[in-house]
Amino acid sequence: MLECLILGDSIGVGTHMVMPECMNLSRGGWNTWQWNRDYLSNDLTAGTVIISLGSNDHKGVKTRAELEKMRAKVNSQRVFWLLPAGNLPAGGVPISDIQNIVRSIAQANGDTVLPLTRLQPDGIHPSGAGYKEIAQQVRGS
Repeated sequence: MLECLILGDSIGVGTHMVMPECMNLSRGGWNTWQWNRDYLSNDLTAGTVIISLGSNDHKGVKTRAELEKMRAKVNSQRVFWLLPAGNLPAGGVPISDIQNIVRSIAQANGDTVLPLTRLQPDGIHPSGAGYKEIAQQVRGS
C-alpha cells in the first residue's frame, strides 16, 4: 500500500513539490469533473490521502456529486482536504459554496480539513511557506 497520495489541482501539484514522498495524481487548472474523468478509475488506496479540488469548479460542475463520487473511492486511514481559499469569479460559484461542500463531505467521512493560509497574491494558491505549512500539518498529525 502507498504511504501517501495527493489528489487534485495545481494546489495538489504544489503540495507534491514539498511532499515528494507522496504519489501525485494532480494537474494544474483541473476541476473536479475533469479529475474524476481521468483519475477515478485508479486505485485510491494509501495510508494518507490529501485532496485539493474545488478551486477550479464552475457552474457547469456538480461539485458535491463529483467530490462525493471521488471520496467514495478513497480508501485511507487519514484523509486531509485542503480547503480552497479562492477561485476565479468568472466561474460563477462563490468560494464559500465550494468550502461548505468540502467541509460537509469531510465531516461526513471523519476527515480533516486544512484551511489554506499564507497565500500568494492571487488569493488562491499558497506561498512557499504555505505549502510547507501544509506538509508540516499532515506529517505532524
